[in-house]
Amino acid sequence: MESAAFPQRGGFEHVESWVFDLDNTLYPASCRLFDQIEKRMGLFVQKFLELDTEADAKVIQKQYFREYGTTLNGLMQVNGVDPHDYLNFCHDIDYSNVEVSERLDAALRVLPGQKLVFTNGDRHHSERVLNKLGVTHHFEGYFDIIDADFIPKPEQKPYEDFFSTFNVDPTKAAFFEDSARNLKTGHELGMTTVHVLTDSLWAQAPDDADFIHHSCEEIEGFLETVITQHLG
Repeated sequence: MESAAFPQRGGFEHVESWVFDLDNTLYPASCRLFDQIEKRMGLFVQKFLELDTEADAKVIQKQYFREYGTTLNGLMQVNGVDPHDYLNFCHDIDYSNVEVSERLDAALRVLPGQKLVFTNGDRHHSERVLNKLGVTHHFEGYFDIIDADFIPKPEQKPYEDFFSTFNVDPTKAAFFEDSARNLKTGHELGMTTVHVLTDSLWAQAPDDADFIHHSCEEIEGFLETVITQHLG
């Protein structure tokens, strides 16, 4: 796996589409925003399935994540949950820890080509986050879990639908994600992949993850390096 110096895998001069996951990617995991979302997920599961404890809900939540790609997909497939109720509940959170990022704003301004959000969350959540970051004006569009007919990454179909919707050539696209398994599908379809590292165990990459071309601990510095070394 290469670091932000990206010596051998080629640069980013070919990139026409910059594709970003949202949670723990465009904003730093240190905001602990997704911690709130995960807690709300567990609470929804506990209430909807009438479970006794948070621990019981956590077991099912993680089981659905492993088997169905997202907790929501599992709830829909097994329990017939209304996905809109779930999304509204889980994204009813405090966004105050997300701060304006002047560095991200400056980097996105320089990147040539379209910038897009590709998320297993929903558009309303994405819009609130980008507004807090101060970078909404850089993004041409969003492709969320509703656009994907609630089929989550890493399934291949939402990638193909995303490419079609925004006329993205995956061989000319850079894909930034905190979840390694979502990058695997992107790589298989031809994308240049960048793993945004976090301390979440479920997001980690295996040691032999040759589907990850680059990795970084924070996106602003990585994009600044891309601009300096490859687009300057």
